[in-house]
Amino acid sequence: MTRYKFLLALALSSAWNRRGTLSLVVFSIALSTTLLLGMERVRTQVRENFVQAVSGTDLVVGARGSELQLLLYAVFHMGKASSNMGWDSAQRIAQRNDVAWTIPVSLGDSHKGFAVVGTTPDIFTRYQYRRHVALQFAQGQQFEGIFDVVLGAEVAAKEHYKLGDRVLLSHGTGDSHLTLHADKPFSVCGILAPTGTPVDRGLFISLAAMEAIHIDWQGGAPTPGFHVRPDQVNKFNLTPKSVTAVLVGLKNRARVFAAQREINADKQEALMAVMPGVALDQLWSLLRTGESALRILSWLVTVAGLAGLVATILAGLGERRRELAVLRAAGASPQDIVALLSLESLLLVLAGTLAGTALTGTLLAIFSPVLAQGFGLSLSLSWPTTTEWQLLGAINAAGFLAGLIPAWRAYRISLADGLNASA
Repeated sequence: MTRYKFLLALALSSAWNRRGTLSLVVFSIALSTTLLLGMERVRTQVRENFVQAVSGTDLVVGARGSELQLLLYAVFHMGKASSNMGWDSAQRIAQRNDVAWTIPVSLGDSHKGFAVVGTTPDIFTRYQYRRHVALQFAQGQQFEGIFDVVLGAEVAAKEHYKLGDRVLLSHGTGDSHLTLHADKPFSVCGILAPTGTPVDRGLFISLAAMEAIHIDWQGGAPTPGFHVRPDQVNKFNLTPKSVTAVLVGLKNRARVFAAQREINADKQEALMAVMPGVALDQLWSLLRTGESALRILSWLVTVAGLAGLVATILAGLGERRRELAVLRAAGASPQDIVALLSLESLLLVLAGTLAGTALTGTLLAIFSPVLAQGFGLSLSLSWPTTTEWQLLGAINAAGFLAGLIPAWRAYRISLADGLNASA
């Protein structure tokens, strides 16, 4: 044990004397570790963000088309819907014996790039995320009046809205060249607590309100010569004719396959029931090639860092021949020389992985708010996961094996060669 402590102290002292050169090696390994851990954290967190947004929903029902397109648009507000489903069909689904609740959603309008969601008050009690957590209000309450709007946490924070503020909605989606529903302003009645889901980036109004702002529109434009004031909308029938989709919760989840088949076979309208988990699996399968490419790239960067470690130690052997010869002359065995060089390599890799782990945490702390605000991607700062520990262990094991190359080279340097080289 004393011998190993001596070799460890000697390895630390030798590395410190060459700290200028070796610090670059440590920095290179730290960067490769950061890339590898960062890619793994983003990959897993993106999946969790998608899954947690639909944790309490058994089926998403809409007009027949692409399952993935329907899920991404109805739940994550990404892309566009091919067509809507009839309101009569939404009511039929709600009246099924195996259905516990439904949340109809009507999309198509926006506000400064955020999606406007026409729905019912049930969304605030029935919608669940992160393993069955219900939505909570940070301020205010759910909509009651026709022109009340509830804001997601990110919308309120980015636009600095507070209760009672006036909000104008835009017809259509996008960031520019949209026509405002300027004659029918909404009043903020509630602000939701942050969820880390697409709910944070939504504005929620009633289905009646969605109809009211389009009551004097036709073909995607205001009807010429026809205008309905806000105080007149209650005189009209505000029952929706169609909705984008319906989120469905079943009384018994074992019925999900049977309910899906029956809804898909509906004879009154061509409908499609999507199980969120299955549709998300399709998304991951599409992204798997890109994930594999990123992983390979990350490991190649790591290999390059370890190759730099081996090259640096090998290049330094010429300058260290006298040091190694003196150790041999002082009684160090060839195995001790191998252990010394291997320890140096392991210490350098360990220092690099520790620095890379700390750098990953620092970057997450700095850029998580930016990613959440700009892309809706919530990255949590936490201890490394089991997979990340395995990656760190693999890097250190690879570094130790890589260090055996210069160690074997040092082993083969004879005592006489070391003394002659220093003469």
